[in-house]
Amino acid sequence: MKIAIIPARAGSKRIANKNIIDFCGKPMIAYALDAAGRANLFDKVHVSTDSEHIKTLVEDMGCVVDFMRPVHLADDQTGLIAVLQWVLEEYSSMGLEFQDVCCLMPSCPLIDPGDIVKGYEKYLFHEKQFPLHVVAPYPVPIEWAYRKSEEGFLTPVNAGMFACRSQDLPKAYFESGPFSIFHRSHLLRDNPVSDENFISIMLPPGKAVDIDDADGLRLAQQLYLGRKVAGNPELMQQLCSETE
Repeated sequence: MKIAIIPARAGSKRIANKNIIDFCGKPMIAYALDAAGRANLFDKVHVSTDSEHIKTLVEDMGCVVDFMRPVHLADDQTGLIAVLQWVLEEYSSMGLEFQDVCCLMPSCPLIDPGDIVKGYEKYLFHEKQFPLHVVAPYPVPIEWAYRKSEEGFLTPVNAGMFACRSQDLPKAYFESGPFSIFHRSHLLRDNPVSDENFISIMLPPGKAVDIDDADGLRLAQQLYLGRKVAGNPELMQQLCSETE
């Protein structure tokens, strides 16, 4: 069986109530719930939360929360792998054994159900042997990276590499965060997940937005609304005429 686990604890330091903040007319988490449902892959969608308010909110959207996340797994020091392991163990105690696990972040309003399906198909193509991440390309070569001091001075991470042309350097990618897919065996407590041997699908930059602060939130809203406008030719023409 397949499960989508949406981790949505109450605490959020940089954006208060980020997981349920209004995003273009709906609570942020509503988009993840909608994508999980319309992907038509999962036997169960579980929101892992320590918040009674979030529980009530998502249950009003039709997603029953079978159990609450304990306090010791709801602080900002606890990694997601520990949460996924605990959820699987709780369902096992209820007689439900899930083999395929999609960790779907609640702050991913730009992804579509098709993105999740594409990821799952890639995971199946590799016969469930490897966990899957969603990645996006870095906008510039990582060899050009700098560290910045508190005084504003820059120190190159790779000294001398700025002189290299971008076309002479290999492409690099970052994990963009909307979801990951694991087999149950990848999450066993005696088989810790490392950062190696992941397979991937790639999202375009317009979908790979990390909503972790106010700037990321504004950018995601602009991209979401821009996509809506682009899909409505009459509104697009109206807006363009108003800017002339």
